[in-house]
Amino acid sequence: MDEHGGTGSGGGRGQAERDAITVEIGYALCSAAFATAVVFGAVAGPALLFALPGAVETVLVRGGGVLAGVLFAVRTVSVLVRFRRAAQPSQPGRTSPDS
Repeated sequence: MDEHGGTGSGGGRGQAERDAITVEIGYALCSAAFATAVVFGAVAGPALLFALPGAVETVLVRGGGVLAGVLFAVRTVSVLVRFRRAAQPSQPGRTSPDS
């Protein structure tokens, strides 16, 4: 073990890989937040802009909130799963193109 508690070159994640994961998590969260805002605005927007009956307004706002929450989770998970699949080597047993 080296003096920083790591294992040196064997087994641990490198700084570049940790940076890539951090960037991908940030992208997943930001893109999910944007998609959520757009969907919530599209569904609940009319209820917030126009004078609608109370029941219709409640259904639109709550429905938009539920739909936005589900979309946030699905978008975040799908981006991270796609990143994980892309990070794996294409050939079993090989870790890099120059192996």
